[in-house]
Amino acid sequence: QVQVVESGGGLVQPGGSLRLSCVTSGFITFSYYVMSWYRQVPGKERELIAVNSGGQSNYADSVKGRFTMSRDNAKRTVYLQMNNLKAEDTAVYYCNAGYAQEYWGQGTQVTVSS
Repeated sequence: QVQVVESGGGLVQPGGSLRLSCVTSGFITFSYYVMSWYRQVPGKERELIAVNSGGQSNYADSVKGRFTMSRDNAKRTVYLQMNNLKAEDTAVYYCNAGYAQEYWGQGTQVTVSS
């Protein structure tokens, strides 16, 4: 059974940092999967913010230079290091795994507020 589980969200002050983790299980070959991070604010569409494929990460302009996505294929896990957080980064963050089909985690809330 495939599972995608995010963790690491929470409340942080503006300028602070958080590290999100996305642990997967049930994938036969995790390295084949394109892994992505999305975020969603109530009333808005889910926004793609980072993608890792073949070991290379790409970012949305809104997070470029502040967020870093990495993956550990041995642990079947991806990470999102978020630095210099801003109030507009407040959202539910989702991990997505895509290959033959897509899988989503349940999301983790990130709140940036003083």
